Amino acid sequence: MNTPQPQRFLRSFSRVALRRLGAPLAVLMMAAGLGAAHAARDWEPQRPIRLIVPYGPGGSSDVIARALAVEMGQSLGQTVFVDNKAGGQGAIAMQDAARAAPDGYTIVLGHVGTLAVNPAMMPRLPYDPLKDFAPVALLTKVPMLFAVGPADSSTSLAQFVARAKAAPGQLNYGSAGNGSAGHLAFEMLKLAAGINVTHVPYKGTGAQMTDLLAGNIDAAAAGLPGFLPHVKAGKLRILAVGAAQRLPAIPDVPTVAESGYPGFESSQWFGLLVPAKTPAAVVERLHAEAVKALQSASVRRRLEEDSSTPAPLGPKDFSAFIVAEQKRWGEVVRHARLSAN
Repeated sequence: MNTPQPQRFLRSFSRVALRRLGAPLAVLMMAAGLGAAHAARDWEPQRPIRLIVPYGPGGSSDVIARALAVEMGQSLGQTVFVDNKAGGQGAIAMQDAARAAPDGYTIVLGHVGTLAVNPAMMPRLPYDPLKDFAPVALLTKVPMLFAVGPADSSTSLAQFVARAKAAPGQLNYGSAGNGSAGHLAFEMLKLAAGINVTHVPYKGTGAQMTDLLAGNIDAAAAGLPGFLPHVKAGKLRILAVGAAQRLPAIPDVPTVAESGYPGFESSQWFGLLVPAKTPAAVVERLHAEAVKALQSASVRRRLEEDSSTPAPLGPKDFSAFIVAEQKRWGEVVRHARLSAN
C-alpha cells in the first residue's frame, strides 16, 4: 500500500529536521515527554467523581464509602458522591461501573461478594471481575463473628462443634440471605470443622437476629455491630472471631484459628476499582488519595465503630488478592453447592 503524500512529507521533514537540529531538538523532545509524564502523574479531576456502591444505604459498604468519599473529595478538590445501586447481589452496580468511561470519574466499591463469590455462584455474571476493572486499592476488612443465642448452650467454638458432630444436621444457623456474608462464613466454618449444620436464610439481618434472640435458631455469623448490643445485654454469646487477630472491642474472645483451625479467616473486605483501561497515572493518584483518606482521624474513627480494620494494598497486590480470594471462596461455594437462586 502506498503511503499517503502528506504522511511521506511529514516523515521526510522530520528526518531533515533531526539532521539539521540534532541534539537541541532531541533535548526539546525529551523535555516535552517528561513534561507530559509529569502532567499525567499530577492528574487533577475537573468535575465530580461518582463512587458506586453495589448495596443500599446503611450497611457496611455504604458507611465505608461515605466516610472515604468525604476525605477524598476534600483532598482532590472535587465532590466525590456516593451512588447506591442495589440489586442482583451487586451485579447491577458492577456492570454499570464496568461500562463507564475509563477516565477516573467513575469508581466502584468492590466487595468480597461482587469480586470473589459471585463468579463462583453466578454462571452468567454480567461482568468479569478481573478483565473489566483496574484495581485501585484494597481498603479494609470486617471480620465475621460466630455467635449462639439462648437455644444453644455452647460457651466455646469447640463445644459447638462437638454438639454439631454429635447430632449431624440437627443444629441450625441463620443468615441474612442466600449468598450473604454470614451464610458464606458459616459454610467456611462447616468445611473447616467438618460439621453438618442446617442453613436457615432470612430476608435481612433484622429478621435473622430476631429469631436468634428468640431461640428459634441456634447460631449465626455476622459483624460485631449487629451482635455487640445483645452480647452486652447477656442475650448472645460470641464464640469466636473470624479475623486473623482478636478484636480490641472483645479481647477475651478467641479467633477461629486459635480455637483449633489454623489459617482460618472469614472477613468481608472492601476495595476501590475503576473501569479497565483507566490510565495508570489516574489509578495511582486515586490509590494515593484512598490511602491518605484511610489514615485520616475521621475515617479511622468511623471504621473502628464497625470493627473494620484498614488493610491497604496497592493495585498489583490488590489484583493478586482478588485472584486468591476467588480461589478460596470458590472452594467454599462448590463444596456447599451454593447457587444464586
